[in-house]
Amino acid sequence: MNHTTGTHEEWLEARLELLEAEKKLMRQKDAVARRRRELPWMRIDKTYTFDTPAGTRTLGELFESRRQLIVQHFMLGPGWEQGCPSCSYMADHVDGMNVHLANRDVTFVAVSRAPLAEIERFRERMGWQFTWVSSFGSDFNYDFHVSFTPEEREGEVYYNFRTQPYEFEELPGISVFARNGAGDVFHTYSTYRRGVEAMMGTYGLLDLTPRGRDELDGPMHWVRHHDRYPSS
Repeated sequence: MNHTTGTHEEWLEARLELLEAEKKLMRQKDAVARRRRELPWMRIDKTYTFDTPAGTRTLGELFESRRQLIVQHFMLGPGWEQGCPSCSYMADHVDGMNVHLANRDVTFVAVSRAPLAEIERFRERMGWQFTWVSSFGSDFNYDFHVSFTPEEREGEVYYNFRTQPYEFEELPGISVFARNGAGDVFHTYSTYRRGVEAMMGTYGLLDLTPRGRDELDGPMHWVRHHDRYPSS
C-alpha cells in the first residue's frame, strides 16, 4: 500500500486542517439530527400484527415498556434460504447496542416478511439475540415500501420516497416510531439506501483507516454473512 509520507510537522499541519473539516461536518450532522427530531409525527391508525416467539403482537406491543421503537426492515422473504448479507451486516451490530438503546427508552426489533419459523432458523444460525418478528400475512412491509407485490414488480415501485424501476422483491430500510401516554403509535422517521449505514458501526471504523472501505468492486461487495468469511 503506497502513500505519501511526511515529517511530524507536516502530518500535524495536515491533521489540524482536517480537524476543522471534521468539526464542521459534526456540527452539520448535529443540525440535521435536530431537524430529524423536529419532523411531524404521523399517527398509525392501521392495526398491524406480527408473529413473535411470544405469540401475536401488535405494533404498539412491540414497544414493550418503552416509548420509542426502531425497526430494521430486514430482507428475508418467504422461502429464502438465508437473509440478505448486507442486512445481516447491519444486524451484527445490534446485540451489543441493545442494552444501551433500552436504557435510552428505545426498543429495537427486526421485521421480515418470512414466516417466523424461517426467521428463527436463520437467527439461530447467526447467533443473534435481538427480537426479530414476522410480518407474514400483514401489510406492514408493503405499506412501508420495502416489499413489493407481484403486480408492482411488473413496473415501477415506490422506494426511498420516489418512484423507480423495480429492483428486487425485498429492500432494506429503518423506520422509527413513537408512542404517547395514551398508547397511540406514530411514525416519526424512515430511511433507506445509504441511510441504513446508521446501523453499520464497522463502516465508521473503516472510514478511519488508510484504506477506508476499500470497495473498488462496488459498495458492500466484500460483505459476507459472518460465518461465511474465509478463515484467516
